[in-house]
Amino acid sequence: MTITLTFLTVAFYCAATMLLLRRLALGAAAGARSRLPALLSGLAGVALHGILVYQAIFQPLGLDLEFFHVLSLIAWLVALLLLLAALTQPVENLGVAVLPLSALALVLQTVWPATPNVLALASAEIQGHILLSILAYSLLALAAVQAMLLAIQDRHLRNRHPGGFIRALPPLETMERMLFHMIALGFVLLSLSLLSGALYLENMFAQHLVHKTVLSVIAWVVFAVLLWGRWRSGWRGRKAITWTLAGFVLLMTAYLGSKLVLELILHR
Repeated sequence: MTITLTFLTVAFYCAATMLLLRRLALGAAAGARSRLPALLSGLAGVALHGILVYQAIFQPLGLDLEFFHVLSLIAWLVALLLLLAALTQPVENLGVAVLPLSALALVLQTVWPATPNVLALASAEIQGHILLSILAYSLLALAAVQAMLLAIQDRHLRNRHPGGFIRALPPLETMERMLFHMIALGFVLLSLSLLSGALYLENMFAQHLVHKTVLSVIAWVVFAVLLWGRWRSGWRGRKAITWTLAGFVLLMTAYLGSKLVLELILHR
């Protein structure tokens, strides 16, 4: 059953990606007819992916936060946030990068011979902290994808090569505005995550948490400086892209990087 659902989910994700690639190749006007089928196919994939993530993580004894389960959960959340945002904002073309990565994360969750890492049923406060952390990471991951797409768009426009790919994107100012909306919301969630961790975790600087805590705080500072620079000096373009990607790399290293080392390399 799990293999069948995984196959269907990957098929929906691939179909949505192909439709979005066709839209990019033809330009927004010519490819408008493929927008709704792409969104529907992506949403079908997200629905099935959500079922598989739920079955993998929610166990009778607690939450199985094994590395590939968490990776799949984050990929699912990024895809879900993207497709929900695409219902009201022109961000669906980010799916060209997001949806294949979500499919890959699901395949790894299904086929990788992982060792369970069950967190016994915790208090509501700890569960809230975990939820805030994953939501913040997912939203800022989506912002990083947006920043990379913005970098490509900026380079094409600077080189005076506004081909079909660029014509399918919103104007540069709109792309930047959407980027900072994502960063601002992700920053709020990251702030709440760090605050809840300080309040409810026994020791955020314990040996197995210290790297995650320090890198998360540094990432928080990076995003805070970026938002301040945008508000105070109107930061945009390459400076905004660089700071966004730097903050995300720190955050990715803080959570997935430390988790990968502990579970897959050190087997702890």
